[in-house]
Amino acid sequence: MTTTLKRATAFATAVLLAAGVGLASAATVHVKLTGKHEVPAVKTMAHGSGVVEVAADGTVTGKVTTHGMKGIMAHIHEGAPGEDGQPIIALAQGPEGTWTVPPGSKLTADQLKEFLAGHLYVNVHSDAHKAGEIRGQLQP
Repeated sequence: MTTTLKRATAFATAVLLAAGVGLASAATVHVKLTGKHEVPAVKTMAHGSGVVEVAADGTVTGKVTTHGMKGIMAHIHEGAPGEDGQPIIALAQGPEGTWTVPPGSKLTADQLKEFLAGHLYVNVHSDAHKAGEIRGQLQP
């Protein structure tokens, strides 16, 4: 094998390995939202579910649907289970209790690390529970 061919093979292998590492960071998370996961816990019949996808570059897409409540706003927050955190992405309200991640939403490198550690969550706020009525942790 020539030196040029060896270098090309090594380069191709490195590119494939790097791509594999990036793909390993991407995640699709199915999330369930309930009042018991709020901090402090909220007694409510409301619940929700959704899918949030985070690409290796931090791009976020997804949608959450709620039932049994009239939400007034929803966010993705930074915070470990049992902890409150600051909102980092405001979700856009759609029809019939749906909330979507706005196009172009992206996590910073630090927020992506927090996501991979399970330290991001989604919650939906209501007039009755302005701090949040239902919450679900994003567990990649």
